Formats: sequence, C-alpha cells, structure tokens
Amino acid sequence: MDLLNNRKGAIINDPEILKKYNSDWSGQYIGKSPIVVRPKTTKEVSSIMEYCNSEKIGVTPQSGNTGVVGGSVPIKNEVILSMEGLNEIISFDEDNGILYCEAGCILQTLQDKVSSDYDHLVPIDLGAKGTCMIGGNFATNAGGQYFFRFGSIHANVIGIEVVLPNGNILDLMTSSRKDNTGYDLKHLFIGAEGTLGVITKVGLTCPRLPRARNTVFLACNTFDDVLKTMSCAKEELGEILAAYEFMDKEVLDQVASEKKIPIVNEDGENYRFCVLVETQGSNDDHDNSKMESFLEMTMENGHVIDGVMAQDLSQVHEMWEIRESCNPVIKSQGCNYKYDLSLPMKEYYDIAEEMRERLSSRTDIMVVNWGHVIDGNIHLNIITPGKFDVDQEVKDLIEPYIFESVVKRGGSISAEHGLGQCKNNLLGIYAKNDRVLSVMQNLKTFFDPNGICNPGKFLPTKATP
Repeated sequence: MDLLNNRKGAIINDPEILKKYNSDWSGQYIGKSPIVVRPKTTKEVSSIMEYCNSEKIGVTPQSGNTGVVGGSVPIKNEVILSMEGLNEIISFDEDNGILYCEAGCILQTLQDKVSSDYDHLVPIDLGAKGTCMIGGNFATNAGGQYFFRFGSIHANVIGIEVVLPNGNILDLMTSSRKDNTGYDLKHLFIGAEGTLGVITKVGLTCPRLPRARNTVFLACNTFDDVLKTMSCAKEELGEILAAYEFMDKEVLDQVASEKKIPIVNEDGENYRFCVLVETQGSNDDHDNSKMESFLEMTMENGHVIDGVMAQDLSQVHEMWEIRESCNPVIKSQGCNYKYDLSLPMKEYYDIAEEMRERLSSRTDIMVVNWGHVIDGNIHLNIITPGKFDVDQEVKDLIEPYIFESVVKRGGSISAEHGLGQCKNNLLGIYAKNDRVLSVMQNLKTFFDPNGICNPGKFLPTKATP
C-alpha cells in the first residue's frame, strides 16, 4: 500500500472481484492472481515495477481485458497491474492533430472527445471500443476496420511513455511528427504485449473528421465476386475508400437472430456473401458521384446482385452493428475456436472451405467467417453450438492443420489479435525463423533480465522441436 500512497481501492484482493481480472473476454484463459494493483500515475507504476523486479515477482499488465489470446491474463500468481486508473486525457494539439493521453483511457471515450470537441477522429476503431483501452491497443498493435484507410498504430504513433521492468521511466513522447535522431525505440513496445515494459502514456495523430461519409451493404454470389467488387472499389472510389468488410452467410444467419440484415434474397434468406463498404471524404457531391459510379459498375457486371445505401447516420450505425455483432453473437452460441489469420487474397476464403471439408464428419460444428478482407485478414471461427466446453477431438482436427495450411499459403497465423499465451509457442515453428526469434529473445533479456514482465506470453516458453 505504501507504493500507492495508501489509497483506498488501490489494491484488490477480494476473490469475487478478482474473477473479472483473472479472465479475458474469450473466457478461455483463467488466471490465479491473488492481487490486483491499480496505480493512478506513472510514478506509481514505476514504484510497483521497481519493487516487483527487486523481488522477482511476475507482473501482468492489464488494460480493458478484451483480448482473445490470454495476453492480459496471468498464468500463475502474477500481480495484475491494472491500468484503469491512468485515464486522463492530457491535451489535444489542434494545430497538428495530435492526441496526448494516459494509457487507461477507453477508446470510445477518446473517439467521442476528439470528435465532439476538436472535429478530429481517432484512427483506430474496434468492436471492443467501449471497453478496450488505448494502452492495450498500442501494446497489441490493434488493427480494426479502418486499417486500410489509416494504417497500423505504428503508422499513427507520435510518442509513448513506458515504464521498464526495473522501474525506469522511458520518455519517448514528442510533439514533432518528424524526428530522425537515433533509434526509434517506441516501435519496440508497440505490439510487444507488455513483455518489454508498461506503456503509461501515448501520443497519437488524429486526422480531421470526414465531411462526407457513405456506407453501403452489398450482396455477392461468390467470393470471386467479393474480390472483383473490392478491386472495383479501389479503382472507382480511390482515395475516399475507408473500409471493405466481408461476412459469409453462415455468420449472417447467426447475427440475424439479434440484428436485422438489411438485404435478403427473394426467399427471405441471407445471401452467400455480404460486404460493407464505407467511404470518407470532404465533399458530399464528389463522394456521392463516385459511389454511384461504383455501384452502377458492380451491378452492371453482375458482381453485386443486391445492395442498399445508408440514408443517414443512424443507418450507418445499424450497418456497422451487424459487422460488430459477429464476435459477441458467435461467442454466445457455443465453444468458439477462433483463428485470426492473414492470407493472400486469391486464397483468402479457400481456408474456410478447406476447414469445412476437414470437419465434415462432425455434424455438430459450424464454420463461420468474417473479416477485413481488404487487408487479407480473415476471422475464421469454428463453433460447437450449445456446447461451451473445449472438445479436444475438435481441437485436434483443427490444430496444427490450420497453421500448416496458412503457412503453406504464405500467410500469418496471427493478423491482429496477437500471440499471448495462445500462440506464443508457435513462434519458431509457424512464424519467424531461428535468427529472428533469437534477436527477439535477446531484446527480452536486455529489457527484462529477470523475466517479470508478462511472463509466459508472446515468446515461446517451450523449446522448438
């Protein structure tokens, strides 16, 4: 308590309250931490890390706990370092469009504040925005639906402040967009999942809010039509194309139990594939003209067979709610074997068909898919409806086959969800060669020689066979 100035609520050790901190959104990873510490300042984080390092006590940094790979859940009895108390918006540089805030700020809070008060937008948007925190977004290099438009967090970061495992505070914040003086260390901590240090503050570039925004929900008969429609969107919509999201019939059938799908076929059934396309620009007339040209072309060539355009902002939100409901709806149906993959465009949906064929002997299984197809990122989900416990026979049918199939195609076994304690032991087998892995392990040893920072995550804990 002395490290946290004897502040009430700074330490949690109530077993009932601890439960929510010892499990992430997926519910598949359960930790055994007996204590949560909730600092409110960088200095307090520093004191905690310094003490834990000296005593060789493992620390699990935790933000909104919305992950699905167990990256924010302790494996044993590590101290959970909750960042929820560091939730101040420090400032917004209106001249440069730069947001400065603490790591515990909720993403949606930042989105609302930046848009309403400063007429800018936060270039990160996720389905978990109402719960996830910006520090966790940075620590996992979160992607999301506007990755194509704005790029990764690496492309938008201005600076960070990070507390190293020994308690030293590394100030990498700046007000300069261009700074070519030495190693750009901030990028080491983005996507490192809290294994090299704890991010406490961030600086993020924020573009102006678009003056024009168009969203359409379209239907395609085949996945080849999905790809050809995407190619047409890139050509016809060009610089205003912001998002291109895909959902197959299997996931739409599940989402339809909670949300109204805006277009269905003449039999009242969902189409084989649907895509959500959004543009963001500065001129309504210009953007409307481009969208009309795009729709006319895709309808004429038969790649799009039905579609509807949002007429106001409420309809835009309704369309996005369908896409953002995929994850929670599927989770509610049964045990969810979740795979966040990157694949070449031409083979993007082949993996789904391949897994359906492989699992065809199990009639109790559904394979449902959605994703950021414009980035080559598919969210392939295999569920056992009504059965919420892991079925080892099912898992053995899926893994390692699915990873081998992805690597064979030149893809990635983790597109945006990270490694955590779910895929860390796949490094050196299905991702990264020995030399790359050795450099990564050397970095870990340099920054965290006692191995206290998010132990058992991100890097392999087992020897590579």
